Amino acid sequence: MATEAVSWEELPHDLAEAAGLPPGAGVVKSAYDPALTNEDLAPLRKQTWSTYNIFAFWMSDVHSVGGYVTAGSLFALGIASWQVLASLLIGITIVFFFCNLVAKPSQRTAVPYPVINRAVFGVKGANIPAIIRGFIAVAWYGVQTFLAAESLNIIFLKFIPSSANLLNHSFLGLSALGWISYAILWVAQAALFMTRMDTIRKFIDYAGPAVYVVMIALAIYLVSKAGWSHISLNLSTGPQLSFAASIPVMLSAIALVVSYFSGPMLNFGDFARYGKSFTAVRKGNFWGLPVNFLFFSILTVICASATVPVFGKLLTDPIQTVQAIDSWFAILLGGLTFVTATVGINIVANFISPAFDFSNVSPQKISWRMGGMIAAVGSVLLTPWNWYNNDTAIHYTLGVLGALIGPLFGILIAGYYICSKQKVLVDDMFTMSPKGKYWFKNGYNPNAVITVAVAGVISIACAVLPKTFADLGWFDVTKISDYSWFIGCALGFVIMVALERAHPQLPVLSGDDPKVSDGAGHPDRVHHISDCAEDIAAKKGVGLSAGH
Repeated sequence: MATEAVSWEELPHDLAEAAGLPPGAGVVKSAYDPALTNEDLAPLRKQTWSTYNIFAFWMSDVHSVGGYVTAGSLFALGIASWQVLASLLIGITIVFFFCNLVAKPSQRTAVPYPVINRAVFGVKGANIPAIIRGFIAVAWYGVQTFLAAESLNIIFLKFIPSSANLLNHSFLGLSALGWISYAILWVAQAALFMTRMDTIRKFIDYAGPAVYVVMIALAIYLVSKAGWSHISLNLSTGPQLSFAASIPVMLSAIALVVSYFSGPMLNFGDFARYGKSFTAVRKGNFWGLPVNFLFFSILTVICASATVPVFGKLLTDPIQTVQAIDSWFAILLGGLTFVTATVGINIVANFISPAFDFSNVSPQKISWRMGGMIAAVGSVLLTPWNWYNNDTAIHYTLGVLGALIGPLFGILIAGYYICSKQKVLVDDMFTMSPKGKYWFKNGYNPNAVITVAVAGVISIACAVLPKTFADLGWFDVTKISDYSWFIGCALGFVIMVALERAHPQLPVLSGDDPKVSDGAGHPDRVHHISDCAEDIAAKKGVGLSAGH
């Protein structure tokens, strides 16, 4: 059959469009095993996210009611303002450093977090970190939707006073008004998610900046009412701690910052894969994390500090602050803005992650969209409003799952950077053949499985047992719980490296192999795109012109 020669530049886009693939979809090669592959998990045909897109991603992640309260709490720890700022900068710099580490393997190979784990855990073993991260995201997806619904309730009560009657009727622990607000936001988030990643990117490009506009306007209003002389960066109501006593508090503040970002930090590869280059991702991380979080935190504490002279009490919840202004315009604008912000963080942190994670379990039966809907439905079944305010429930459920984030981090970093020397054979992450580099032992890397079990048990013990001991009146070492992420991460890293050196499982690949993604070498993926293009071209009866 005669073939038509086309230019190399036209090939990826034209062939993918002819195959019916949406923009940004992955290209499935004929050799890829269906049990491991669908268009959402396959390496991307085109990586388009710029530095600003990554920056906007972090704005959406930071600019929420939870981010506001977390930032404000740092300034109420009883330590000097400069110590808070120092702790904040150290903590967010740690987050910045680890996000870059997680971003690189996914950006270079153009695959999401659960898929890159196949190069460390094995093609089947990768479901272990995927399921753990997926369940954490489902739980917090419900919590964030509930918090946004609480904000929406305020708007209803302000503009439709009769809606207060709905507070007297409840089902499964949630008022009728709460169910209405929750349902509205649940449907809105699901509708946004179903439009796929390109629309989500456009949404988060505007969601984060929108919060800044409202926050700056709120700060100007409150400061003008309070007077600059009444503004303080110290929100603590008790006596200031001595320098010696402040050191453990500073360390706890650093740990709090890292813990707050630990979830999206772990699966950041789900977004970094879309980056045009690793440099663009790294720059986006810099502006979105150290710079953005520092500015947002200062803006937060200025607003919170001004509430004392203006309203006579400290308000650390932005929705309560807007409500206290008692202006229909302020409540409408502020309420909708923070609802939008919470939807933004929910989509990027708690919807997209389980979508990829659950799809990875059974790619042909669970699409990316279905994976996200599983998370959405599961979040309702968990009835988060019943346990969110229960410290014990959070401690013993999310505490256990959250404690596993650290070990998963350490294992991925050790496997990719130390043991594999940043070299990944992309095609072998999509084959079930026993001859594949990532088949290991029946699809599992025993070293990674052993590591997550050992490091996970110790990390969970550090997160859960200290509170149990304190409640029993035995002894108080609850401060250890603040550092469970660091303990788990360090153990995951050290144990994984030790086992790989004692009983090597990860393959030693050559950077000269054109099929190998070499993160330590030149950031070039032309060979991979060429392979994908040739594979599609063969199916479509299209020939490649010489020189391309």
